[in-house]
Amino acid sequence: MVIDREDTAGTALLLAAAPVGKGRLIDAVGVLPALAAVPPGALTGTDAATLVELADPLDPQAVLTRLRAAVATPGPLSLYVTGQLHLDHRQQLVHLALARTSPSTLRYTALPWHWIAGELRLRRPGTTTVVVDLVADDQAWRRLAAGPGLPALCHGARVYGRVVPPPPRRAIASPDYLKACAAIWRSGARPSLAALHEQVVAQISAEPGATLGALVFAADFPPAQVPGQGPGLVPPLSGPPLSGPPPAPVPAPGEPSGRSAGTAVPPARQETGADPLPAVLAAAESGRHDEAAAAAAAWEQHAHRTHGSGSPQAIHWLEVRADLARLAGDPAASCRLWMVAAEARLTRRQTSDDPEVEGAVDRAHHQWEQLRDADTARALAPALIALRRRVPGRQRGALQVLQRRLERWHDSSEGVTR
Repeated sequence: MVIDREDTAGTALLLAAAPVGKGRLIDAVGVLPALAAVPPGALTGTDAATLVELADPLDPQAVLTRLRAAVATPGPLSLYVTGQLHLDHRQQLVHLALARTSPSTLRYTALPWHWIAGELRLRRPGTTTVVVDLVADDQAWRRLAAGPGLPALCHGARVYGRVVPPPPRRAIASPDYLKACAAIWRSGARPSLAALHEQVVAQISAEPGATLGALVFAADFPPAQVPGQGPGLVPPLSGPPLSGPPPAPVPAPGEPSGRSAGTAVPPARQETGADPLPAVLAAAESGRHDEAAAAAAAWEQHAHRTHGSGSPQAIHWLEVRADLARLAGDPAASCRLWMVAAEARLTRRQTSDDPEVEGAVDRAHHQWEQLRDADTARALAPALIALRRRVPGRQRGALQVLQRRLERWHDSSEGVTR
């Protein structure tokens, strides 16, 4: 369903999913009529909005495609997710169950939560809101309750909502958090999301039979991470310069691909004076990956605002984020970001044999080679193959090597033994 389509509108994606039959723990789709009755702009905080509903989808790849389309929209994005979480025993990864999901088919019929995280990480910080109303099965609940909760969705996003433990046997949970939000919006009230969250949590906690021990999330956009507030660096980052460049160097805007990532961007290219890149990389190499990624994302947003979304400055910080994902041990995110960077350079009419374009595609290919999860590798492969056809690179047979490796991924659900 699409409502109020305008170029400047926000986008709200409502994803409600749960297995059909005995495996269902929550009446996920039961909240969709209530949310659909809300003015779409209330869901996104904009005057107009595009509203997309996914009710009990069957195929994780189809959901991923719709999510990618929503991520690519230029305006604010609000993602509403209600359903149930399960734990993949083999890889210990949290998945969102879909309509055909069963314990034995979880890895193939459910949506890995890190797919959502990886896609949202590509958006500019400050433009994404995630609201969740989820129930976890026993094993997923123990995993979430023992750790920091849901894996980080993306840097610069705000996350609100709750995850509750499994209901009693033969009982079906209700997405009461989102139903309460919808009721307030339908009344005409438009509180801030933080105020709405507090009101809803207080309301549903006071109701008879309220679920006890829920994990509650209320994380707004992180403060003090906007470049330009003082010379040089984003305040949270500090530390010595790098002792040496990382193995896969990140070029500065306008520099050849072979340039060291540890080399400072000339001050004339930085409006605030001192170059922030060395301290960002130093934070990453000292293990402060979240700080480094958040700072790079903030500088990228600053470049978008100041120079435009396709500017060399914005692409530079996108490439920095790609290399930070590599340093953080997240090859899937690194691969995605390098592919986005390559596409951005091609959109700027850089040629397919431009060293910067070739370097971005080569790095995306290298990061794809580091993947150990067959589902993730297969999901990323079509876009990478399409890029390889446009940008063959200087290594002979790179496309054929990629295709052969993909065939091996398809032949084995366990991955490739190297």
